Amino acid sequence: MLQTVWAEVRNGHIRPFERVAFPEGAKAIVTFIPDKMDERFWLFASQRSLADVWENEEDDIYANLLQE
Repeated sequence: MLQTVWAEVRNGHIRPFERVAFPEGAKAIVTFIPDKMDERFWLFASQRSLADVWENEEDDIYANLLQE
């Protein structure tokens, strides 16, 4: 199961803000967020997710129903 937690880097170590229990040697994917979270960062981050949802050919049937 995937779990997302907020963390910070201190002295070269990634430290979660909350207590988490992972087995020793667990693999992780780390995304570094800039200190100044400007609109461009969030726009880029959200565009890919929105594209997956909105550019879905299976949903085209709903557009056809609205035209009827």
